[in-house]
This record gives sequence, structure tokens and C-alpha cells, in this order.
Amino acid sequence: MTGKLTSLNVGRIRELEHNGVPVKTAIYKSPTSDPQRLANNYVGEDQQADLKNHGGPHKAVYAYASEDYDWWEKNLDRELPPGTFGENLTTSGIDISNAKVGDRWNIGAAVLEVSEPRIPCFKLGIRMQDGRFQQAFAKANRPGAYLRIITEGEVCVEQTIECTPTSEPTITVAEIARIYNSDRDAAVSLLDVAKLSDAWVEWAQQTIDKRS
Repeated sequence: MTGKLTSLNVGRIRELEHNGVPVKTAIYKSPTSDPQRLANNYVGEDQQADLKNHGGPHKAVYAYASEDYDWWEKNLDRELPPGTFGENLTTSGIDISNAKVGDRWNIGAAVLEVSEPRIPCFKLGIRMQDGRFQQAFAKANRPGAYLRIITEGEVCVEQTIECTPTSEPTITVAEIARIYNSDRDAAVSLLDVAKLSDAWVEWAQQTIDKRS
């Protein structure tokens, strides 16, 4: 599969007030025309405010598809510019939510690997100015994908993305999100996914144990 990087988005940490409590977030991202280096679990000039729930080796880069943006714009009846969902990479030509854990993307000199879905927190609701949007996002099951940085390198807008499917036992990021959000009896299926992060394996095992 071949796609294109249609927008490269970065953001700075800002502090907001939510229910009377100060909250730091970097979900407000905007397109940049400057090349960005993917290295050390970061995207160039982009910042990460909550390193417990974002960033790190398995959530270094977040990607969302322009085709999913089209779906949201139709259903919300509003325009959504790239970066609205807090993604670093906005793509075209790739069915990101149905990408599989372990699939690899070559973008310029960088090599990325699909790792897990995005499970939104309340900050997405803040960004969308809708406290219920977190639930709407989960219900739509268009989670986008987090990616690991396998090979560091510089990327820029309009580059081609070459996708190579994994040959190992795997699952789509949309299926992981579906299990998490609405079908936890199926958590056992996550234990067979070769490249799933330790955090997701632990979640699956804990969920299985609670149901046994």
C-alpha cells in the first residue's frame, strides 16, 4: 500500500482550565511546512505534555487519515483542519484505523511501525469544545494509529508513505480499540499479537483475570 503525507503537524504545551483545574496539553497542533526529524521518540519541534499517557517508544508518532477527517466533517457538519485530532501525521491513501500492529511505514529516510490505537482522554473533548466527544470518538471506532520510530530520519509534507505489512500474528488497531471500548470478553485475542506493547498485554491479561 502506498499513501502520502498530506500534513505534518506540531504543537507546543499550553495550560488550560478544565472544571476549575489547570491542565497541560499539547493536543493543539498546527500544520508546518518545515521538515521534522523523527528521533528519540519525538517529532521534531512537537511537544508532549503528558508523558505517562502519550509519547514513549510505542506512542512516539500519531497518525490520522484525511479520509477519516472527511467522515467526521460530514457527520459533524463542520470543517476540521489537519491536526485537529492531535495527530503528527495526516495522511491520504492509507486506511489507518485498519492498519495492523507491526506494519511498517517508510517515509523518506524514516521507518515507522504501527503499534496501537489512540484511546482518547478528556482533552480531546476540550479540543473539540464538546465534553461528549470522547465517547463519540470511541463509538466511531476510527482511532488512528500510534507508531514507533524504528529508523530515525527527517520527513516533510507531500512525501510518499510506503507501507509494508507484517508477516507476524497481528490485529488491526480498530479491532484493539473495539475490544477496549465495547467487547472486553475478546481481550484474550490480544495475547497472540506479536508486536503488541507490554502495556496492552498487561491490560489484556488483567481484563481476562477479572472475568475468570
